[in-house]
Amino acid sequence: MITSAQALTVGVLGAGSWGTALAILIARNGYAVELWDYHKEHIESIGRNRENVRYIPGLALPPNLGANADLASLVSAADRFLVVVPSHAFRSTLESMAVHCDPTRKLLISWGTKGFDPQRRMLLSEVASEVFPTADLAAISGPSFATEVAQGLPTALTVASPDERTADTVAAWLRSDRVRVYTSRDLAGVQLGGAIKNVMALAAGISDGLGFGANARAALITRGLAEMNRLGAALGGNPRTFMGLTGVGDLVLTCTDDQSRNRRAGIGLGQGRGLQEVLEDIGQEVEGIKTVRELYAMAGRAGVDMPITEQVYKVVYEHLSAGQAVKRLLSREPKSE
Repeated sequence: MITSAQALTVGVLGAGSWGTALAILIARNGYAVELWDYHKEHIESIGRNRENVRYIPGLALPPNLGANADLASLVSAADRFLVVVPSHAFRSTLESMAVHCDPTRKLLISWGTKGFDPQRRMLLSEVASEVFPTADLAAISGPSFATEVAQGLPTALTVASPDERTADTVAAWLRSDRVRVYTSRDLAGVQLGGAIKNVMALAAGISDGLGFGANARAALITRGLAEMNRLGAALGGNPRTFMGLTGVGDLVLTCTDDQSRNRRAGIGLGQGRGLQEVLEDIGQEVEGIKTVRELYAMAGRAGVDMPITEQVYKVVYEHLSAGQAVKRLLSREPKSE
C-alpha cells in the first residue's frame, strides 16, 4: 500500500552511479522518483533503455522511476529533492533549481554529494542555506558503494539534519529490509567525515601503489582518523560522529576496497602514473582530487595540523613524488600519540 507521503515525487538530481543507486533504492520503497542529469543524452538513454548503461549496466529501473531531461518540469513537479552531483557542481545545480522554484514553496533539499564548495571552501550545507534559506536540509552519508546499494546488498547509512523530522523523512525514503538508516543532528560532522575520507583513501591508495603493504595502510587509516577528528572538532563536528558510520566506517571502506575510485586513483599515483592518465582510466568523478585542495586550505585557515592531507595535496598539485611524500611523513618529529 502506497502512503500519501510516498505518493509525492522525490526529484533526484545527478544520474551517476550513486545518484542512480539512491534513486533505485527510493523507488523500490514505493516512492515516485524522477531522475535528472545535466547531460541530456545520458538521461535520455536511461529513459529509453530503462537502465543506466554507463554506470550500473544490467540493472533494470523500477517502473516508478522516471528519467527527466527537463529541470524546470522536475522542479515544478516535486518539493523534495536529493542532489547527487559532483561537489564542484553542487552550487550551480542548486542555483539552476532556484530559477524554476516558486519562492513561497517549502522545499526539502537533501544531498548525497561528499565534498566541499570549491568557490568559497564551505560545507555543502552552507551553500544550500545560501541558495534556499527557508528549505529543510539533510545530508546522506555512510560506508556505501553504489553498485552494492543498487543490487540490494546490506548497507547502513546516516541521514543528518539539524531538524529531527527532516532527518526522519529522508531516512524513510532509504530504509528497507536491506538498508539500515540512522539519523544524526550533527550535520557538520557527517559532511566532514564523508569528505575527508576521500583524501585518506587517496593516501592509502598511494601507499599500496608503492607496495608498502597492510601495516602502512592500517597506520594511514588510523592517523587519517586522527586528522578527521582534529579538523572536525575545530569546525564544530561532534567527536562521536567520527567514530561512527560516516567517519571511521566510511574511512575503512574507502581505504581498503578497490571499488573506491579515490583508492584506485591513489594506487595509480603511487605507481608513478600521471594524474590525467589515472583519471581518464577511471572515467568517473574522483572527489578526493578536488577535496584535498579545499581540505588543505581549510586546515591551514583553522590552524589544524593535517600532515597526511598536506602530503597528498603536494603529490596532486605540486608534483611531489609519492616516495618523497612518504619520506616526509616518516621523518616528522616523533611525538606521543
